[in-house]
Amino acid sequence: MNSRRPSGLPAVDAETPAILMLTGPVTHDDVARLGDDVQGLLEATGAGVVVLDVGALRPVQLATIDVLARLQLAARRAGGRIRLRDPAPALRALLDLVGLTFELEGEVEQREPALRVEEEVEPGEPAR
Repeated sequence: MNSRRPSGLPAVDAETPAILMLTGPVTHDDVARLGDDVQGLLEATGAGVVVLDVGALRPVQLATIDVLARLQLAARRAGGRIRLRDPAPALRALLDLVGLTFELEGEVEQREPALRVEEEVEPGEPAR
């Protein structure tokens, strides 16, 4: 019986996103390190998505929004994207206020309606 671990990198399911946990206050000084972390996780997993666990991210302030926007940019430059996990209501409200949209874990992705879809017409309405 062989109980030794195989050498090399562990096998990672490409559909399973990597998770990066953000805690405490994040500042502009953290952007370079976190950006490198995001890019490294995207390259290591090949999944194309890094989940940012922001449930413990306090306080929520504009600097937090700046960091998240820069991390999204770093992910896009690496050919991926980020998804937020467990954002506080204050963080969601601030993101809405400044007009930034992020994928949220557990929510269905919003897409454009399919083309050439027939709309239901009530009897008596003129056809368009």
